[in-house]
Amino acid sequence: MNLASLLLRLSGWSVDISVPDYKKCIICVAPHTSNWDFILGKLAYASVGRKAGFLMKEAWFFWPLGPIFKAIGGIPVPKKRGAKLTDYIISRFKTADHMQLAVTPEGTRSKVTQWRTGFLHIAEEAGVPIVLGAIDAARKRVIIVKEFTPSGDMDADMRSIKDYYRQFEGIKPDKFSAEY
Repeated sequence: MNLASLLLRLSGWSVDISVPDYKKCIICVAPHTSNWDFILGKLAYASVGRKAGFLMKEAWFFWPLGPIFKAIGGIPVPKKRGAKLTDYIISRFKTADHMQLAVTPEGTRSKVTQWRTGFLHIAEEAGVPIVLGAIDAARKRVIIVKEFTPSGDMDADMRSIKDYYRQFEGIKPDKFSAEY
């Protein structure tokens, strides 16, 4: 048992990660309703001996946190997102030997119904699988057991992904919506 496993166990959380340990993949994570989601996700992934990078609002990359976040795989997301970030991540996937990247399609800890679709574009363009990760606060578990293959129909894909996440409850349930 490693330190991450011990910390999760002591706090009453369990981990179920059964998807393959892909060299390259996108980990779609929801619900995202609290800063604790980041800590729980990093600990859960580390508990099974895996490391993933992550996207985070660039405002968090100030001294002394910035160098720490970058060292553990953080990629700053500028306030004005768009094609440049997506293209940058696609190129990183294409040139990297190993890259697992966690993204939160909600894009915020606030309640939103319009989820971001950049991760679907990235997966298709870079040719990497998507695995669906959930932080289920109601049952105190982190789950990554399902893979998702984009169909090319953005609306249908997002509907399927949101349907999957409806069964989970975030740390702050009133801040999560999987409505379409």
